[in-house]
Amino acid sequence: MSDDPPNDAAAADKISFRDVKAEIRRRIERRIWGPGELVPGEIELAEEFGCARATVNRAMRELTEEGLLDRKRKAGTRVRITPIRQARFEIPLVRAEIESAGANYRYALLSREVLPAPAWLCARLGLTPGAPALHLVCLHSADGAPYQHEDRWINLAALPQAEAADFSTQGPNEWLVEAVPYSEVEISFLASAAPADVAVVLGMEPGEPTFTAERATWWQGQPITQVRLCFAKGYRMTTRY
Repeated sequence: MSDDPPNDAAAADKISFRDVKAEIRRRIERRIWGPGELVPGEIELAEEFGCARATVNRAMRELTEEGLLDRKRKAGTRVRITPIRQARFEIPLVRAEIESAGANYRYALLSREVLPAPAWLCARLGLTPGAPALHLVCLHSADGAPYQHEDRWINLAALPQAEAADFSTQGPNEWLVEAVPYSEVEISFLASAAPADVAVVLGMEPGEPTFTAERATWWQGQPITQVRLCFAKGYRMTTRY
């Protein structure tokens, strides 16, 4: 697509929001529209590209979400002076993570209890004091070596069926993916000192630093689960943006 208005009406009818988005991105990256510069309005761009205004709107909305444009009501749309780079994280299935590396996956349920939610969990997820919660401790291994220690709490008020679920052969991570979607996730990454019980399972010395991920999920405002994942030595997490 060139900077000139399309002349072929038949071709213009086939222009999608992806085409418009790609062209706007090209103009930004090549400084045809420089940082801070006002971008032509939706009506003007729709006329130029020979497409519906809604097509332009979607393209510009996605570029705004990706951090390339800054849209303000009644002030128009400008190229962001400093583009926002977003790192996107997916909730991985540990089985898939291990098997994608070419290793054999093994799962073990170490403990299972239904308990009143402890005070810290109530504060963390906004649970009613004493609400019933399922506490699961699991070990995931790769080629027979410890890979990930999973310490998980499930809110039984939100998922009462979890109490009857068989977690002896299927990990709670896989079960939750099948049982309920999530609308909000909060993830923290940290280096923590391995508690004695975790260290024993992972083959580490107590207090030795371990890569740790803490994750909480909600579905439409209702808390679902809180998990703390500790990884064995040598674990590396990589993302690209």
